[in-house]
Amino acid sequence: MADATVKDLKRRMEGAVEVLKKEFAGLRTGRASVSLLDPVMVEAYGGQMPVNQVGGVGAPDARLLTVQVWDKGMVKAVEKAIRDAGLGLNPQSDGQTVRVPIPQLDEERRRELSRVAGKYAEQAKIAIRNVRRDGMDTLKRMERDGEISQDEHHRRSDEIQNLTDEEIAKVNEVLEVKQAEIMQV
Repeated sequence: MADATVKDLKRRMEGAVEVLKKEFAGLRTGRASVSLLDPVMVEAYGGQMPVNQVGGVGAPDARLLTVQVWDKGMVKAVEKAIRDAGLGLNPQSDGQTVRVPIPQLDEERRRELSRVAGKYAEQAKIAIRNVRRDGMDTLKRMERDGEISQDEHHRRSDEIQNLTDEEIAKVNEVLEVKQAEIMQV
């Protein structure tokens, strides 16, 4: 197996960790973050558009998000999209600005968000393991076809396993940080 294939496996595994970080950015921690509105899609101009393409999203303080809507006619649509996004937010319009106060999280909601974070992390680990399995299958095929020796197969499989262990450790580290952030009052 060429080093390029191992680099490809590493790239795919790191991609799973990056996706996890993006999913975590959308989890509400009681603190305002502009990435909280990333999953919100607004009905605009005959299609669905991310909220950050119809207005500027800002976080002026820890308990407030603002969306400065560029087209005055889109204010109600932005407000409705945020309300219907399932984030537990209640936006209020003020001219062309939509203010989104971030409510304090109660203990039960913090535990629930922590479990959701754990599910996201488990999905990332599964994706990493699937990449490892693909790499191992490729090694078996190459050994069977005589492209690599048995020793080379063992050496490369150890390399892939070490890579997998490193990436899963990164997932666990990111999860710990996010859970601590969620549980922080």
